[in-house]
Formats: sequence, C-alpha cells, structure tokens
Amino acid sequence: MKTNLLTLILALVSLTGFSQKEEYYQAMGESLAQYATCRSIEDFQALGNKFNMIAKAEKEEWLPFYYHAQCYIIMSFMEPSDATKKDAYLDAAEKSITRMIELAPAEADVYALQAMFFSGRLVVNPMERGQEFGMRSGQAVGQALGIDPTNPRARMIKIQNDMGAARFYGKDVKAFCEQAKALLADWDNFKPKSPLHPNWGKQQVIEIVNSCN
Repeated sequence: MKTNLLTLILALVSLTGFSQKEEYYQAMGESLAQYATCRSIEDFQALGNKFNMIAKAEKEEWLPFYYHAQCYIIMSFMEPSDATKKDAYLDAAEKSITRMIELAPAEADVYALQAMFFSGRLVVNPMERGQEFGMRSGQAVGQALGIDPTNPRARMIKIQNDMGAARFYGKDVKAFCEQAKALLADWDNFKPKSPLHPNWGKQQVIEIVNSCN
C-alpha cells in the first residue's frame, strides 16, 4: 500500500512539472510569434515585458532572459535621438544578459547577443565609447565563435562590426560583402536546438548583401 501511495505521489509531482513546462512552452511560443507584429518601441517594450514575466516564473530558463534583453536592445536602436532613453533601455537589457550568461555560459548565442548589446552602448555615443565598446563587442563575438564557429548570429555580428570599422577608417568593405554572401548561402544549414532557440538574423544578412550590390 505504501509503495502504491509513493508511486502515485511521484506520478503527480512529475505530472505537475510536465504541466508547468507545457505552460512555459506555450507562453514562449505565443510570445515569439508576436515578434512578427512589432513595429514600434512600444510594441517591443510590451513584448519584452511579457518575456520578463516568463523569466520571473521560470528563473532557471535562459531563453526568456535572452528575448527580454533582445527586445530592449532593439528599442535602444529604434530610439531616434534621446541618449538617456537609449541607455535606460540598455540598462534593463544588461540585467537580463547578466542572468542569461549565468544560466547558459556554454551557449554561443548568449555572447552573440552580448556583442549586440555592447554595440548598442557604442551607438549611444560613438566618439566617446567607440574604442571601449567596439573592443568589448569584438571580444563577446569572439567568445561566441569560440564556442560555435558555425553560429550564424555570431558570424553576422562579426561581419557588421568589421564592416562598420572598415567604413569608419575609410577602407574597402568588399571582403566582408563576400563573407555576408557566404553566410547567407549557408544560413539554413544551421539548425536551432529547439523551436524556442534563437533563429533570427537572416533578414539582416539579406540587407547587408543587398547594400553591397
């Protein structure tokens, strides 16, 4: 009898955990689908806050922190001129990035996003921040590629960084255009670990290639 009772308790605990995970997957899937409808800073802020709510409920999952940070980084790039607002958005992103790296230090995508974050800091004030945050972005993307040289977002951000530096110093970007074309041709060969894992960036590479033509 005791054995049967113990088995029933373990089954109920397992079922509860499964149910909670199902809710997590559903919430994440629904939130990820909303990226397609985001058009404004307000849209990304609302979506980012949804990911933040999921992160608070699922404290050991790194992906909600990833997407919360990404939304706020995008907001900083979308903000037209207010440097204080840009930095405020990035401050919010930084908290999630710190937690995300703690949870998933072996994931290339977390460092690719960190590189994007550092680029956001640079853009706020290129003249004063260019050297520091250009170097930090390069280090982060290098760390991502060290974990997985095939990661397409890390490769894309490295191309963006290299092209930006080349243009700043008046150098030819043709070599990086060829790298962008090669990345685009190879993009679909990279398979995310799950439908919830990062899979964005192809459109940005298309835009790089188009700007080269």
